[in-house]
Amino acid sequence: MTYPVDTLKLQRVRDMMKERDLDVLVVRAPDNIVYLTNYWCMKGYDIAVFPRDGEPTLIAIEPQEEDARRTSWPQDIRLFKSYDARDPRPPTFRSLDVALTVLKERDLTGRVGLELSQGTQSADRMVGEPTTWTQPWFDAFKPVAREVVDATGLLAEARAIKTDQEIERMRLANELAALAMEHTFERLRPGMKESEVAAIFEGFVHSTGIGFRGKVEMARAFTLVWSGKGIRTFTATGDRPVQEHEPTLFEIWVCVDGYWNDLTKNLCPGELTPEYHKLLDLLLGVFNQAAAFAKDGASLPDLDRLIRARIAEGGYPGQPSHAVCHGVGARAHEPPYAHQAGTGTIRKGMVLAIEPGVYWPGGGGLRLEDNFWITGNGNEKLCSFPDDFRLVNAAHAGKAAH
Repeated sequence: MTYPVDTLKLQRVRDMMKERDLDVLVVRAPDNIVYLTNYWCMKGYDIAVFPRDGEPTLIAIEPQEEDARRTSWPQDIRLFKSYDARDPRPPTFRSLDVALTVLKERDLTGRVGLELSQGTQSADRMVGEPTTWTQPWFDAFKPVAREVVDATGLLAEARAIKTDQEIERMRLANELAALAMEHTFERLRPGMKESEVAAIFEGFVHSTGIGFRGKVEMARAFTLVWSGKGIRTFTATGDRPVQEHEPTLFEIWVCVDGYWNDLTKNLCPGELTPEYHKLLDLLLGVFNQAAAFAKDGASLPDLDRLIRARIAEGGYPGQPSHAVCHGVGARAHEPPYAHQAGTGTIRKGMVLAIEPGVYWPGGGGLRLEDNFWITGNGNEKLCSFPDDFRLVNAAHAGKAAH
């Protein structure tokens, strides 16, 4: 989608480059490319050359020329072929050749920042076919640059503070998630397979999201859906049936034009059992206390301690077995991370996913998760769908009664 140049965040990056005496950033991670250029690449072959001074260069795969020229902020767009009859190498080598040429042409061969320590994930059950890059790609810059340095930390620090334009995209992702939850609730029936329910949610986001409000070019959803005793952390959607009186949990990622949310929402097609009423009340108390704590200047380690202490006081020491707070933006999971043994401070402009959860031995349990934009007056929850999902049942029952 075409957006005006986000001058505020680009100047923040340049100021940080100046502090670290970096002449140029060369990035390949799609999330960093969309952050610096507004171009969301189809494959992981493209490159952005972002100098401290002067015009950036986008190196884009030839079949995406039209998209690149329409959406990218850089005017200097260099193309490379996906398939070249004269060159048997993978396309990543051709984009690398163009990047090295740009550095030489523009005399950007001093201190070059690369994503040396930014991790990547090969295909898991949530994603399709990500492109990973190897040591020879990084080594190719050594003969060209006076010095190659790791710019991963700079990019993570810059990306942690969101601009209004970034928040606009994330609002759209969260609005689509809320609408998809309502759509799914209306179709949820006991006995449906978890995979059927996931397909309803994901299909709604993709079909409704593209062109949504005239602002969205691409929208995709990725979910894990678990019901009843299928609720466990780090497991996959299965063919288990939806339970009538137990929660069906949705682990949700919705991406809108390169910006993500990370949510956990729940539904129940019937009346919750007493044990689930009690667990939900406990987690809502923890969740609301954590949200109230999350404000500019608060300690990230203390937030982790707070959530885990309240859960332990509720009778579940050692829970949950996953992180309870992290950043969200051009990735669903990005810095900062809250950890009791770590460091860090919550800052105005961050978007944090807060996610307390409890999982019972043998299966079952609950997690609540939403994204909070840290403002000057506290924070704003970005998704409107209720965390107390009993309210959804009550609202629909009220409509039926009339």
